[in-house]
Amino acid sequence: MALVVQKYGGTSVGTTDRIKNVASRIIKTYEAGNEVVVVVSAMSGETNKLVALADAMCDIPDNREYDVVVATGEQVTIGLLAMHLKSLGYNAKSYQGWQVPIKTDSTFSKARIESIDDTKIRADLKAGSIIIVAGFQGVDKDGNVTTLGRGGSDTSAVALAAALKADVCEIYTDVDGIYTTDPNICKDATKVDKISYDEMLELASLGAKVLQLRSVEFAKKYSVDIHVRSSLNENTGTIVTREDKDMEGILVSGVAYDKNEAKIAVLGVPDKPGIAARLLTPLSDAAIPVDMIVQNVSHDGLTDLTFTVTKADLKKALQITNEAAKEIDAKEIVTKEDIAKVSIVGLGMRSHSGVATRMFSALSKNNINIAMISTSEIKISVVIDEKYTELAVRILHEEFGLAG
Repeated sequence: MALVVQKYGGTSVGTTDRIKNVASRIIKTYEAGNEVVVVVSAMSGETNKLVALADAMCDIPDNREYDVVVATGEQVTIGLLAMHLKSLGYNAKSYQGWQVPIKTDSTFSKARIESIDDTKIRADLKAGSIIIVAGFQGVDKDGNVTTLGRGGSDTSAVALAAALKADVCEIYTDVDGIYTTDPNICKDATKVDKISYDEMLELASLGAKVLQLRSVEFAKKYSVDIHVRSSLNENTGTIVTREDKDMEGILVSGVAYDKNEAKIAVLGVPDKPGIAARLLTPLSDAAIPVDMIVQNVSHDGLTDLTFTVTKADLKKALQITNEAAKEIDAKEIVTKEDIAKVSIVGLGMRSHSGVATRMFSALSKNNINIAMISTSEIKISVVIDEKYTELAVRILHEEFGLAG
C-alpha cells in the first residue's frame, strides 16, 4: 500500500464531466490498494471571475476580504467531487484549508504555509476514506482565511505530501509534462523526462506555468518527487527530482517567458549609500516581490534605478514607489508595461562558457533589443519588448538545439 497525493488543476475539473473523469482516476488509484489524498483547484475560469468581482467593488480591494472571496472557488470543487465519489459508493470526505488545518502566515493573497496538522486526515485514511482537500487556501493564527497566490494548489499538494510523507505527489494538469518551451509557440518543443529541482525552480520563477514556484521550493526542501502528468491521457509525464550527473550534461534544458512583467524606472535618484534600500524596502514590507534591478552609471551625483514587478502588483507598487521617491527627491518615475522576460535555463551552464554570448548574439541577429539582463548560475534572463516574445523564444529554442 502506498500513500498517494494527487492534485488536479482547474482545467482538469473545469466541467462536471471532467470532475467525473477525475473521480474515475482517483477510484483506479484507490482500488489498487493505495491511500489517496486529492487536492483540487477551482473549476477553470472561476478564480478569474471571483477576482473580477472583487476588483469591481473597489480600486484596491482589502486583502483579507479579497481572500474571503477568492477562496470560495475550491470549496465548490471539493464538494462536487466528494459528492460524486459518495454517489458511487466510496467513502469520501472534503476539507477546506482551515478544516485540516493548513496553517499559514497572515500575508493575505500570498500567504506562506507554516505547518499542517495531519491528525484528522490520517485518522480518515485509516478508516478507508478518500480525502479531498481544497487547494490554494489555509488559515492564519487568528482564524482568518488566507490564500497562497495564483497556482497555490500545487503548493498545497506538495506541502501535504511532505507532511504525510507520501510515496508520490502527482500533479495532474492539461499538459503531459514539462516541455523544453511552450508548445503553443514552438511546435517542435519536446517533453523532458526528468528535471532537477533547481532547474524547475528557475523555470517556475521565470514564467513557466506548469508548476507554482513555491511548490517546487517545498519539494526540494522535503525531497518530494513530483510527477507532472496529464489528466486527459495515461502518458508518463515528467519527474521533478534531485539532480543527477546526467542532467549536468545538458547545456540548456528549457526556454521560459513571462509577459506578466512591468518596469518601473525611478529617474534622477541621488547616488548615495542606502538610497536603493529606501526605495525598495517599502515594497518588500508590502510583500511585493521585485525581480530584475538595474542601476545606471552616476552622472552629476544622480543615477536611475529600474526594476520590474508583476503587472498585478504594478498599481500598488507605483503608489508605494511614488511616496518613497518623494522622500529621496527623485526627479521622475516612468513605467512600461509592454515588456516580457525571456530566459534560458540549464545545469550545464555551470561548466560551459560562452552561453550568454550565444544568447545575446542570436537575439541581436534578429534585431531584438535587450533592455535588462539578469543571471544566476543556471539561468540567463533578458527583458525585451513584449511584441518580440514569441520570436525570441523560437530563436533561442533553435539556437540551443532543443527541438525534437
